[in-house]
This record gives sequence, structure tokens and C-alpha cells, in this order.
Amino acid sequence: MKEKTIWVIDDDPIYQIIMKKIIVKSDIFSSNFSFSDGKEAIDSLKKILLKNEKFPDIILLDIEMPILDGWGFMEEFTLLKPQINAEIKIYISSSSIAIEDKERAKNNPGILGYMSKPVTLDDLIKIASC
Repeated sequence: MKEKTIWVIDDDPIYQIIMKKIIVKSDIFSSNFSFSDGKEAIDSLKKILLKNEKFPDIILLDIEMPILDGWGFMEEFTLLKPQINAEIKIYISSSSIAIEDKERAKNNPGILGYMSKPVTLDDLIKIASC
């Protein structure tokens, strides 16, 4: 089970550090990567496509970020999806309490769930086992 890769797409450097510690503590993932906005992550997905490398198994995606926010990432991801020959599980990880965001996530077929920050070790274990 330790062959999984997780990406954290979030502009908060403190949250990235916290998540990295939780990810390491979980002992589930062989590798983890952090991106400070959706564009960096989309660019990395495009590079993976070109180099035929391993895609992430799970993405924890923040909504509010500069340059390309979570919703913009999902639009770009939807365009790339037909070229991706792997299942990537995407979960929103946000501090937003807006009902509209939760509904939008629920109605997006590419998003498997919505988790309020901070994501806990139990949350991580649960999504990794699905």
C-alpha cells in the first residue's frame, strides 16, 4: 500500500508543512508533493503526460489560491483527463464554510469529497483506503 503518491495543492506554506507531517506519519504514501497554486500542479501533470511518468493517486485541493484556484484547476484537469491513463482521486481540502463551495464540489463528478481543514490523520487514512 505504500506505493501511493499524494499531492497537496494549497497556497498556505504552514498548512503544507502540517500536511507533510501528517502524510509522513500515516506511513501510507511513498511520495508526496506540494504546489502553491493550481497552475503549478497542472503544469506538473502536463510534464508527467509528456514523460509518461506516474500520476498522483490522491490530490488534496484547496479552493482559494492565487494564479489558478481550485475551481480553475478542476476546469484544466477536466480538459487533461482524457489523456490521463490513471485514476486520480481528488478531494477538496478547504477552510471555506460557504455552502456554495460544498455544493459545487458535491456536483462536480471529478471531486470525490469535501474535507474541512485541517485534514486529520484519520481523514487521510480513510481516503487512502478507498
